[in-house]
Amino acid sequence: MKSKSIYLFTAICLGICNQAFAQKQTWNLKQCIEYAIEHNLNVSQSELNSDNLKLTQKQNYWQLLPNLNGGATHAYNIGRRIDPFTNTFANSTVRSNNFFLNSSVTLFNGLQQQYTIQQGNFDYKASQHDLDKLKQDISLSVASAYLNVLFSLELVENAHRQKDITQSQRDRMVKLVDAGSVAKGNLYDIESQLATEELNVVTAENQVNLSYLSLTMLMNLPEGTDFTVDKPEIVIPADNLLQQTPGQIYLTALKLQPDIKSTEMKEFSAKSQLNVARGTSMPQLTLSGSIGTGFSGLSKDITVTDTTFSVYKNGYTSGGQDVFTIVPQAIYSTKTQSFGKQFNDNVNKNISFNLTIPIFNQFQSRTGINRAKIALKNAQLNSDIKKQNLDRTIQQAYADAKAALNTFEASKKTVTALNESFRYSEQRYNAGAINVLDYNTAKTRLTNAESNLLRSKYDLVYKLKVLDLYQGGSLGL
Repeated sequence: MKSKSIYLFTAICLGICNQAFAQKQTWNLKQCIEYAIEHNLNVSQSELNSDNLKLTQKQNYWQLLPNLNGGATHAYNIGRRIDPFTNTFANSTVRSNNFFLNSSVTLFNGLQQQYTIQQGNFDYKASQHDLDKLKQDISLSVASAYLNVLFSLELVENAHRQKDITQSQRDRMVKLVDAGSVAKGNLYDIESQLATEELNVVTAENQVNLSYLSLTMLMNLPEGTDFTVDKPEIVIPADNLLQQTPGQIYLTALKLQPDIKSTEMKEFSAKSQLNVARGTSMPQLTLSGSIGTGFSGLSKDITVTDTTFSVYKNGYTSGGQDVFTIVPQAIYSTKTQSFGKQFNDNVNKNISFNLTIPIFNQFQSRTGINRAKIALKNAQLNSDIKKQNLDRTIQQAYADAKAALNTFEASKKTVTALNESFRYSEQRYNAGAINVLDYNTAKTRLTNAESNLLRSKYDLVYKLKVLDLYQGGSLGL
């Protein structure tokens, strides 16, 4: 029984380990960006706003269609009134029903509907471009965090490499001290350097964890998600890095950047709004029609049941004889007309053209037009401001990329030179020509130069990617 329990416990542990291993994923930059965009709350909110404008766009088209409304009433009248169906006075409680359908369509209203449709189309397109801009900003942020992870990982590798070199020197120094060839103080110095470099490894590993944390927060990854980034080989081309001038990049960006397109759509929308405002001062022509019927409790069917005759003396003849008139009188009964009969008999129809000419409306039309003109000027200014900011941003990005390229080239030369210097110092140290302090100084200078080279490399990669993005490129590595 005990062996079975141990076996079961081992199987469970292996299952948990396998599950954890299976959950560990390696993502490239494209996957990180796609995940971040898909799970970003601001993107979701922007998509909802765009969906709302899409519905508005459809509703603007539907406004061209006629409307159709129906209604019915069921009422009881108590007291004296004139019945609308029999046109007689009634003093009793009378039930009445009314049923109707009516419809109207706007034939002309200063083209307000057509310009409203245009405005809705431009507003929807602007929202789409705003969404693209938001996704672009998220992509840049994720790319920066991703490159920072790669930079931190290389710093860890560099720190381990320097520690291994010092570890080898420490092992060599132990042998020399044991053999009595060198003083024990030299061993203490190299062990102190080794401890410092072990601390550097821990610091670099902590920086990796922080870099991963920043990336996961940008991506909105669930807590506890275990993943690693793909480490592609980053090759910086030797030439043609900045073959386009800032002016050429700007002209290309004007056609491609979503925020520029958005401001253009908003400017077109403001122009359409001005046309809508102008339409409020023009006549409006509508066509309307209705059909209805009803029922009244006072509407009766009369049925003759019998006839009586009455004789009335109404004069004399010339001879003095009486003249009599016989008047027939019908005896009848009444019965409320059936609902179906009244429904068919009381049908009424109406069709009309309605013309409304605005003469004076407290200057509302004039005020609306002036406000629309101000909104148009503001939209034009926003467009100019966006273009101006884009020009300045590209010039700054170009200057930053050029400076990063110069720094990267200088760092490569520095590392090459310090590699040779350290190799020579290491040979002299092994030969006993220099002390540990001089050796560690040369090693530290090389370590710092390698770190600066890594930093300048990833800084250059990011800034070149920014320039490439302005020209329609992607953020893939």
